[in-house]
Amino acid sequence: MHILITGGGSAGHVTPALAVADVLRERGAKLSYVGSNSGLEARLVAPRKIDYYGISGGKLRRYVSLQNLLDVGRVVRGIFQAWCLLGRLRPDVVFSKGGFVAFPVVLAAWMRRIPVVAHESDFSPGLANRLSQPFVDVMCASFAQTVLSGFKGRLVHTGSPIRRSLLEGDAAEGRRRLGLAAEAPILLVTGGSLGATDLNRAVEEGLPELLKRWQVVHVYGADNSAPEPQPGYVPLPYVDDGWGDVLAAADLVVSRAGANALFELLALGKLHLLVPLPATASRGDQIENAAFARSAGFSEVLRNEALTGAALADAVLAVWAQRSERERAMAEFELPDAANTIAGLLMEQIS
Repeated sequence: MHILITGGGSAGHVTPALAVADVLRERGAKLSYVGSNSGLEARLVAPRKIDYYGISGGKLRRYVSLQNLLDVGRVVRGIFQAWCLLGRLRPDVVFSKGGFVAFPVVLAAWMRRIPVVAHESDFSPGLANRLSQPFVDVMCASFAQTVLSGFKGRLVHTGSPIRRSLLEGDAAEGRRRLGLAAEAPILLVTGGSLGATDLNRAVEEGLPELLKRWQVVHVYGADNSAPEPQPGYVPLPYVDDGWGDVLAAADLVVSRAGANALFELLALGKLHLLVPLPATASRGDQIENAAFARSAGFSEVLRNEALTGAALADAVLAVWAQRSERERAMAEFELPDAANTIAGLLMEQIS
């Protein structure tokens, strides 16, 4: 059996797909991956030794821009490339993890009558998955409350696929990697694979106060300027290999509220503070994710509009004071085995 995986634009679209890929490989599947020509997908896929193919893909914007005209051409070219690629590879089924590069592949699969299973990470579907909906046979959802208006296929609540390496992280190894002492607690601040400018600025402003109580590990994003390291402060552009160890070592995590990051924190029972992207910089999906997590008692939330160095330091202190309550709520969270469930759904499409 040959399963083709697609998705990209950020690590949030790729790493859950790789968690499914690991299960599929254990089940004997032949795997291929289709991503963008210029994204970070190829770098993340490379260690798995999965055949990788890059295609053209335009960004799917929700606002008026001259770039949209150019990107229409890129999307059309991507559809043609995907059509030719699927004709050559002849996969039995396609798994789409979303992102702008996935739509051409999903459409081409539908045109070639190849079944498609897709996964939606967020509380409400993103633009790429909304456009793909008519061509998808099975849509998997991280949240049981997700609603897909007008979807005629099968909707399955699977949860979000978690990489096994995250669940097997070693705190002592994480501290060793970071070069941090065992005595003081570790605060991990991450804006995801692409970083977060506002969050980075707040860390810079609040660092003197934060360092009074914490050793701070700051994942600032590979596309951003590198901060200067100092005693007790470890800035990192991005962490892939060893991320499970770094997470295990952290006593408290400050994170954006992407669904994948949220489910990873819940899976590990990791005390955290969410700072969702504002509606002005997104479609509001992170605000929805954070609202769900706060209502369930898992998370404290700091609005991006209120984000300053002082506000960050105060919010971290407040979360630390509530740690027993938050950890108790997370302990009751039942994590679905999403990777195995999705792998099973993919194999059902073949049989």
